[in-house]
Amino acid sequence: MNTQTSPWLSVIGVGEDGLAALSPSARALLDQAEVLVGGDRHLAMLPPGDTRRRIPWPTPLRALVETIENLKPSRVCVLATGDPFCFGIGTTLARRLSFEEMVVVPAASARTLVCARLGWPEHTTRLLTLHGRPLALLEPHLQPGARLILLSENAATPATVAARLAERGFGASAITVLEHMAGSDERRIDGIAGSWAHPAGADLNTVAVTVRAGADARPLATIPGLPDDAFRHDGQMTKREVRAITLAALAPHPGELLWDVGAGCGSIAIEWMRADPLNRAIAIEPKPQRRALIAANAERLGTPTLAIVDGTAPDALAGLEAPDAVFVGGGASTPGVIEACWTALRPGGRLVANTVTLESEAVLLAKHAELGGELVRISVERAEPVGPYHGWRPLMPVTQWRLAKPYGDG
Repeated sequence: MNTQTSPWLSVIGVGEDGLAALSPSARALLDQAEVLVGGDRHLAMLPPGDTRRRIPWPTPLRALVETIENLKPSRVCVLATGDPFCFGIGTTLARRLSFEEMVVVPAASARTLVCARLGWPEHTTRLLTLHGRPLALLEPHLQPGARLILLSENAATPATVAARLAERGFGASAITVLEHMAGSDERRIDGIAGSWAHPAGADLNTVAVTVRAGADARPLATIPGLPDDAFRHDGQMTKREVRAITLAALAPHPGELLWDVGAGCGSIAIEWMRADPLNRAIAIEPKPQRRALIAANAERLGTPTLAIVDGTAPDALAGLEAPDAVFVGGGASTPGVIEACWTALRPGGRLVANTVTLESEAVLLAKHAELGGELVRISVERAEPVGPYHGWRPLMPVTQWRLAKPYGDG
């Protein structure tokens, strides 16, 4: 018995060259539709005599999904810009609706068009959207030689990007702004970030950047172990060498969620998120001064979407989304913290706890005896001046407990 759902919803990508450039299959879906959905620019492309029902994008956009869902089984056609699954409406619809109910016909994406204009192999580029998103997301990608393709918020975006690059020491970076690509009004503007003086142009633009470091640039890698002075902190933080070992034990995979319990300045959560753009983290920290440090560090180091929770574990953990990994950097000796973290952890998840105190170490030893895992003692010494010479100065040794939750465990 065939139970496959017949598509009633079509999502069609439209370029600047308009409806006339649609493929025959896309044109057929558009002509068969009973309801048309799109932005004002898309709906204005329809002929004046077209009397079918039209629904413009609402604000907020999430209300549109429910509206479209309620139109089923009418034939609905959504008109989108370029590739609907490149930071587009297709992604939003697919989160709520069964993909078997949809048929998608993409047009060339902005990324594809930029690469065609500049001769860039697409696989050598990094795509980001700044449309409705913080400019700080640019920070982890400020690597010498990187080719960035940025989907703009509006006409002010190119100048804003240029200013941020110059501020961070990357003023030598080459910028190309491409407006209305594939349309009759297509325009290209080239310049250097540090001397960018072009007036604002079209709102519909894409920014291409070749990142070049100046003498005052400080590129920061996305692999674990940023320098300690990359973070604002009050002295209580996981030091660089221990942080790198800790992140390796946490083993971040794309799209996973971390709980950073007793987050301090947020260094573990921030490096977890910098490891992959899809990674998410929640920093749980009771002290307001440290929460302010976490927020400042997240903005400065390119993870502005880091969630910060005011509270003390284990009470502050109640109701949070179940994590794929947990780091306990503070409060391991507080009754119930380890138990709550372990219970909440998803199957296959990893729990890592660090401590420098004997009291917390005793808790980790007991938990190791109960649940297993690995115990590691981490000792680091750094060369520091001793008068006119140098000598080794040890950091406080760290006891680390690592434990993975078996798949299949609830």
